Amino acid sequence: MDFVSDMIGDRMVVTVQSARIDAAAALQFKDGMRIATEGASARVLLDLSQVDFIDSSGLGAIVGVMKYLAPERQLDLAGLRPNVERVFRLTRMDTVFVIHATREEALRDHAH
Repeated sequence: MDFVSDMIGDRMVVTVQSARIDAAAALQFKDGMRIATEGASARVLLDLSQVDFIDSSGLGAIVGVMKYLAPERQLDLAGLRPNVERVFRLTRMDTVFVIHATREEALRDHAH
């Protein structure tokens, strides 16, 4: 599982560079996110625009990262593709996370 993390302003942006976050990748995802967000600012943006598929294990891993970061840091999501967005909607996780259509929108919204 590959990640690219950048500080943009006061926000840590982590981009997942894999097509799937599933049972086979969930543990690697959580470990990678812990490393990528070490010392991160108060807000972390997870860019999922390259992810086509997520299963319940992947969703659980994202929730696990949110809990790991809380309460000092907030995890926002951006760039959910239709299949991934459907999983968040069906599980009502879209009410738990702040979800932005794109990374750019998230950074713009945060700037105000």
